[in-house]
Amino acid sequence: MIKQLGLVPYLPTYQAMQDFTAARTSDTPDELWVCEHPPVFTQGLAGHEDHLLAPGDIPVVPTNRGGQVTFHGPGQVVAYPLIDLKRSGYYVKEYVYRIEEAVIRTLDHFGVTGHRVSGAPGIYVRLDNPHSHAMLAQRPQKDGNKDPDFAGLGKIAALGIKVSRHCTYHGVALNVAMDLSPYQRINPCGYRGLQTVDLSTIGVSVSWQDVADTLSQKLVTYLAP
Repeated sequence: MIKQLGLVPYLPTYQAMQDFTAARTSDTPDELWVCEHPPVFTQGLAGHEDHLLAPGDIPVVPTNRGGQVTFHGPGQVVAYPLIDLKRSGYYVKEYVYRIEEAVIRTLDHFGVTGHRVSGAPGIYVRLDNPHSHAMLAQRPQKDGNKDPDFAGLGKIAALGIKVSRHCTYHGVALNVAMDLSPYQRINPCGYRGLQTVDLSTIGVSVSWQDVADTLSQKLVTYLAP
């Protein structure tokens, strides 16, 4: 079931995800919550204080998801899949891959090519040509994880998840048309100088709702058992 929550404060939404996950049983239907948040920095379990360069007046919320610090703000589609992985029949690594695939297919719908980068979850686009289908040298390959290389790339979607008793919460944030300046106050996802972009800065003019609807449908498709 897809729930469109609209613009909602981060902390009560985080609490609601925890409550839903704690209360669910093996019969509870999966849900997908789609929303946007007022400006907030969220810190993952691996987060280091020194990646918060100058948060200023934007609140910082510690969370139990994986990963480092990121920013949420209006103009960003945030999707929280609340899924029973045991019932779905795939593991966490596959789950992450499927979420990334849903984002890639969503971007493709709007004429943009999304890319994975070895060793760095999330989805990236070429800054010089966001529509190019050419494969990245930095893509994940069989010879193992190298240190992430972001040369020529901008991050357009961030991923952070939590799994409790085989059930997922937190999720993915896709940048549509937002004020990107707060990203300069942090090392996004723990990477100094990593450039963050949204669809509008790479020349794609599309409504938040269009992207939210497309991403929702792709997530439902790709996260199916």
